[in-house]
Amino acid sequence: MKRQVKNNVYWIGYIDWELKHFHGDDYSVEHGSSQNAYLIEEEKTVLIDTVWLPHRFEFVDNLEQEIDLRNIDYIVVNHGECDHSGALNTLMEKIPDTPIYCTANAVKSLEGQYGKKGWNFHVVKTGDTLDIGNGKQLIFVEMPMLHWPDSMATYMTGDNILFSNDAFGQHYAVEELFNDKADACVMNREAMKYFANILNPYAPLLTRKLKEIEALRLQIDMIAPSHGAIWRTEPMQIVEKYAKWADAYQENQVTIVYDTMWNGTEKIAHAIAKEVSSQSPDTVVKVFNISKTDKNDIMTEIMKSKAIAVGSPTVGNDILSSVSGWLAFLKQLKFKKKKAGAFGTWGWSGESVPHLQQYLKDAGFDVIEEGVKVYWAPKEEDWEAIPGFVQSLLQ
Repeated sequence: MKRQVKNNVYWIGYIDWELKHFHGDDYSVEHGSSQNAYLIEEEKTVLIDTVWLPHRFEFVDNLEQEIDLRNIDYIVVNHGECDHSGALNTLMEKIPDTPIYCTANAVKSLEGQYGKKGWNFHVVKTGDTLDIGNGKQLIFVEMPMLHWPDSMATYMTGDNILFSNDAFGQHYAVEELFNDKADACVMNREAMKYFANILNPYAPLLTRKLKEIEALRLQIDMIAPSHGAIWRTEPMQIVEKYAKWADAYQENQVTIVYDTMWNGTEKIAHAIAKEVSSQSPDTVVKVFNISKTDKNDIMTEIMKSKAIAVGSPTVGNDILSSVSGWLAFLKQLKFKKKKAGAFGTWGWSGESVPHLQQYLKDAGFDVIEEGVKVYWAPKEEDWEAIPGFVQSLLQ
């Protein structure tokens, strides 16, 4: 069933309350999600995006109940990833000649996923327009690497809606559709989590793209992303948040992450946390065991932090695989202007701390020279190294 977004614009997507993981198992989903597709019924009828492959038949059936599919004049594909284009192949079997408007890279993406079907592609670039009648137009804005090379946004004049695709969204199921009807705390947390884990690697590109959109002087009264709540109340609040988050965002927070074998590294982690609070009472301190806490939630806290400390015991002349895997993900996210320190225990060879320091340097962190390196289990004299370690971390 279609649901009105504004005037002749309707939501025609899918709300997935049971979704628990996304991008394979790489992204955790705690509050459901949605695949938002939109139907515009002006003089011309336009479908913007579809839904994920598992829901393709339900989507097409619902669409057929609302309109004669042959009356769809144009299809806009803002991004070819299968959570947005999954129903396209099924739909095009019924209306194979319908023009598809997308970027050149989206053609490659769609044909790469679904094969060369001879679809009627119309390649667009930033500033290109499409007249949809009643004095209204669609204006296309390329948004490469936000978060795929094929991504774009579509702006609708008259109603002043920005269909932003993956930008400005959240993995968050909102039955009432709109941000003013959502739980603001959950929504904002999910928006930050989405940014930290998916968009942060492209923060410099995002900063330039926001300036480019500003230069187009578009009046934006509503932002309709492809996941989560539609921003109809103070929609520019999420744009302002993105501008802050993209600028090497940090709060007065230190986050400590570790894994442990026989609790020695765990004890160091908690001793460091206690010392941070002692030296800087106003600083928020958070401690996470990498094996017991969702990695996406940890990365959200890393984005908020001005400094981090990472710990592992020495294992096989290296570090625990749980920590090395987490550090590989940390490197992908390309956080900027954050300090880091390393700590850990050892019994035979003792390489964990220097290895951690190198991993953190490779991930772009400003790594302090001091490390807390404890032989076997922590003893009273081992705590003497922690105040200097914390002091360097906080400077």
